[in-house]
Order: sequence, then structure tokens, then C-alpha cells
Amino acid sequence: MKKQLFLIGASCVLLAEIVVLIVFALQAPDFTQDTVAVNEIVQSVTKDFNTLEAHENATALDYVVLDENGALLYKTKANLSESINQAITHRDTILDITVDNAAVGKVIVYNDGALSLQAQKRTAVLVLSVAIALQCGICIGYAVYMHRSVVGPFRKLKGFAERVAGGNLDIPLEMDRGNLFGAFTESFDIMRSELKKARLAEAEAQRSKKELVAKLSHDIKTPVASIKAVSEVGLATTKGEKDKANYTQIVGKADQIDTLVTNLFTATLEELEQLSVTPVDLESAKIHSMLENADYLHRAVLPDIPECLVYADGLRLQQVFDNLFANAYKYAKTEMTVTTAKTDTALSVIIEDRGGGVREEELPVLKEKFKRGSNAENVEGAGLGLYISDYFMKEMKGSLQIENGVRGLKATVTLALSGKN
Repeated sequence: MKKQLFLIGASCVLLAEIVVLIVFALQAPDFTQDTVAVNEIVQSVTKDFNTLEAHENATALDYVVLDENGALLYKTKANLSESINQAITHRDTILDITVDNAAVGKVIVYNDGALSLQAQKRTAVLVLSVAIALQCGICIGYAVYMHRSVVGPFRKLKGFAERVAGGNLDIPLEMDRGNLFGAFTESFDIMRSELKKARLAEAEAQRSKKELVAKLSHDIKTPVASIKAVSEVGLATTKGEKDKANYTQIVGKADQIDTLVTNLFTATLEELEQLSVTPVDLESAKIHSMLENADYLHRAVLPDIPECLVYADGLRLQQVFDNLFANAYKYAKTEMTVTTAKTDTALSVIIEDRGGGVREEELPVLKEKFKRGSNAENVEGAGLGLYISDYFMKEMKGSLQIENGVRGLKATVTLALSGKN
């Protein structure tokens, strides 16, 4: 509808411009004068020629009266032609004045055709200027509309795609369903939601795999321990060298199996080294926009960031902030306080919610894989956000500290200053 209104408005303005140009182009300058008025002037001047000081102009035209020698006798206003040469140059009307059939002077009737043409030009320029200004206003308005309805949503999609590519599936895509691309952007958020479900399902499968490994390890270690114990007894009681060698080999193999099972039990279920971290020198001013992006529910008052250069990977740092804000949204569901602190070697961003924190004994394990606080019951999550964020911060030569603050859980993200890492 807005596109149609723009096209209609622009077409009307363009049509008006064309009409004005055609009218002005086809209109010939009119330098003719009113013959009746001119005759009336000649007759009245002839009648009052000997008493011009009492003569009055009864027409709308201006004129000058000269005697036979060209001397000025009368004029209706200043700035009129006062000689025959000037009158000819200006295309004025020059007529003789005769009294008793004798020429006694001349009347020069001022030709105002040039003034009329100038007035027409001014009118045409004014109309065209208004039309052009209106056209520019319509174009600027439509450009603003296109920026808000097309460029803006595509910029959001760009940032959203970078987050999804970085593995962050918790931040929804803000959209306006009444927008030109409303359905298009909604389909992207549906994709994010489905990917998140798949990620959670994968995490659940990994968790089940870990439980299975733990159970099998326990089941395997028990009979192995029994085999080792019996072998050690046999080794202690037997007297034959061959039997002692056999028992010794059995005990060694039992120890080897126990070690392998222990390694299997403690093996990582996700290879974080596959997530590349490439820190570079980053302006601290960009941290403010990262915090704004992460706080998509606007629950925090963001502080000014001290000017400096930090050593960080922008994409991974954004993911760290996203994880911290998403955790606060899910578990605390309160307003948040964000502050900064700068030293000679580091810049710290402190994020604290007002949810009361977690038990002190749970703090040391929160950054471990698949570990969550007791307040996470019945809240979806894989228990990997803080573990991944801690890995990212270490790769950036920084740190992530989790502790209980005054009113809730406090996370301190410390970034090394460039040249200080």
C-alpha cells in the first residue's frame, strides 16, 4: 500500500512539472498593448496638452509626454522612457499629439510586456521549486521507509546469522510480523528454534552416552578388580615359576584394563577444540554494542565502556555475553546490573542478576560440562554455556569468574588489554 501511495504521489508531482513546463514553453511573450486605452491616452493628452500640470491618467497604462523638441512635459511615474531612442529600445508605443492639425509633441506609452514575462517566469520557477521539493520529500520519505522495512531487517538478519554460525541459538530474532519481510524473518527464527531443539536433543544423547559409559565402566571395573585380586592371591601362594609369570601377566593386564576403562570414563564428550577462537586487537567501544545485542529483553542499564584496546575475538566474546544474559533470563528472571573496571593490564565487565545466586558448594562446578545449579530444575538447558564461555575466555588470554554477589549470581568477564596479554 505504501509503495502504491509513493508511486501515485511521485507520478502526480512529475505530471504537474511536465504541465508547467509545457505551458511555459508554448506561451509566447505578449508585447501588445490595449488599443482602446492607448487611444484614450492620446485623446486625453491632446485635450489637456496646454494644461498638463492638471492632467490625470484615467487608464491603467503608464506614459510620458514630450514636446516637439523632445523635452519632458509629463510622466505618470518614474523610471519610464524619456526619449525616443529609449522608447524604441524598450518597445514602447510612440504616438504623435496633434492640436489643430499641427504636431505639438509625442506620447510614449510604456510597454510592460517584459515585466509580465518576468512575473510568469517567477511563477513557473516557484511552482517547479515547490514540485521538486515535494518530490524530494516523497523520495526521502520512501528512502526512510525502505531503510526501516528492508535495510534494517536485513542487518538484523546478518547479525542473527553470525550468531547462529557461532553456535548461539538462545537469542531469538526480533521481528515485526507486519513488516514487508515479516514472514521471511519468522521462518529464520523457526529455523533457529528447530536447531536449538536439535542441539538439546544432541546434548541429551551425549548425556545418555556418558551415563552409559559410566555404567559400563563400573560393571567392567568390578569383575576386573575381582580377577586382579584372585590373581594376586594366586601369585602369592603359588611356588612354580611358570605359574608366577602367568599370574603376574594377568595382574598387569588387569591394571591395563582398569586404566583404559578409567580413561574412557573421563573422556570428553564434546571436542571444544573444533570451535576456533581468533583474538585480535578490538576497540572497547564495540563491547557496548555487544552488551546491547545480548540484553535483548532490555533488563540492564549498560555503562559507558572505558576507551582502550582489548585482545579478543568479537564473535566469541559476543557469544560469552549472550550466554551470560541468557542464563540470567532463564534462571534469575530479574533486572541486572552491569559495571566495568579497568586496570593497567585488563578490562573487566561485571554482570550481576538479582536472583539470590546459587549454593556456595555449587559454584566450583558451574563451569564444568553438563553441570547446572539446583535452581535449573525444570528449565531447559544443556549445562554447556558457562563451560564453553570459560573455554573461549581462556583462549582469548582472559578469564570468566562466577561467584555470588550482593543480590545474585555475579559473572566477571576479564579481557586482557592489547600488548598486555
